[in-house]
Amino acid sequence: MTTSAQSSPRALVVGLGVSGISTAIALHQAGWRPVVIEKAAARRGGGYFIAMFGSGRIAADRLGILKGLRNRIPARRVNHDIDRAGRRRPGIGFADLPNGPWMMMRGDVERAAFDALPDDVEIRYATVPEAIEQDADGVTVTLRDTADGTARTERFDLVVGADGLRSTVRKLAFGPPEKYLHRLDHMIAAFALPAELPGLARGEGVILTEPGRSFWVFPFADRPPTVLFSYHTDDVDAEFTKPAARRIREVYGPEPLGELMETAVRVLETSDEYLFDSVEQARLDTWHRGRVVLVGDAAWCVTLYAGMGATSGIAGADLLGHMLQRHPGDLAAALTAWEARLRPYTDACQRSGLTNRTLFTPATRAEQARRTLMIRLRRVLFSSPTLYRLMSRSKQMRLRNDDLAAA
Repeated sequence: MTTSAQSSPRALVVGLGVSGISTAIALHQAGWRPVVIEKAAARRGGGYFIAMFGSGRIAADRLGILKGLRNRIPARRVNHDIDRAGRRRPGIGFADLPNGPWMMMRGDVERAAFDALPDDVEIRYATVPEAIEQDADGVTVTLRDTADGTARTERFDLVVGADGLRSTVRKLAFGPPEKYLHRLDHMIAAFALPAELPGLARGEGVILTEPGRSFWVFPFADRPPTVLFSYHTDDVDAEFTKPAARRIREVYGPEPLGELMETAVRVLETSDEYLFDSVEQARLDTWHRGRVVLVGDAAWCVTLYAGMGATSGIAGADLLGHMLQRHPGDLAAALTAWEARLRPYTDACQRSGLTNRTLFTPATRAEQARRTLMIRLRRVLFSSPTLYRLMSRSKQMRLRNDDLAAA
């Protein structure tokens, strides 16, 4: 490790999202001195719905984050599959899964994580990495302050890229994004609503699926719902040349949108807080290279379809701190052990993301018919206490609720 006036090794964490804050807390618990940089001028709020499964909650508890979270699942909830005319039939949602997740806003998790961050962790806003150079003793990073344009170089013992799907750290230390990003040829638009949609009571969720496009409304117990539009595209790059709301109207037309979608799109047209992005997975043979390591979406983005992004980000960060404590003074051993333990978990999450695409957005009429049959079958299974318990013990369900640091 590099020498300094203080004996604790120093780490640069790039990104102040869920994975970045969780990593900073985990590093601090492991005896490191993290410095967090964030390209935005201030901590961002808002966000869309997320699911928090057991493995994320266990890790969040160890990191001191869980005490700031609450489950927003309505006590009385109903999910409907609908069509544009508003006709309804029984459906199921994330919250209906055996050993189901807590449901909340992304901003809830980021706020709770930020509140759990120790006071002596340094945070620098409007700061980005421009160059990363490693040697046997540490990492030299060129940091630019985007507010005044100044640059400085600093030394760290470890650099953590927690800067999302289009990670700058990954680009600087691992190579161009096209080597690692795999497009699923779908787009998503996700945002929060300021009020309930017409005809929906608090706790009611709806799902509209048509070949190549879908519309989801996720209900909460104590706030208006959030919305997800998901659709297939043949040209991802072209999707970003027009405003999100215009693309939604084009893709979901020329038929009338119907009252629910029309109301949601009008919210999107006037909102400045929404996610409009392509659905992609990050796939790397290794997540660490020397003294640079990637966590969260920068390393293993599982996509929103998996529902495991925040869960895997917090669990992965917690496990990183655990392995650094288990292998003190041996960074290479810690990172190798961390990745060996985590990769089977994230590989399964990515497979789930690919499989769940047909659940979120069936591509053809045949896929839509299979989805309808699957929903009906699951409703039958979920109605049986015995079958429900058996499903809760399945390998997939156990994986979502594993304590990764327990082994």
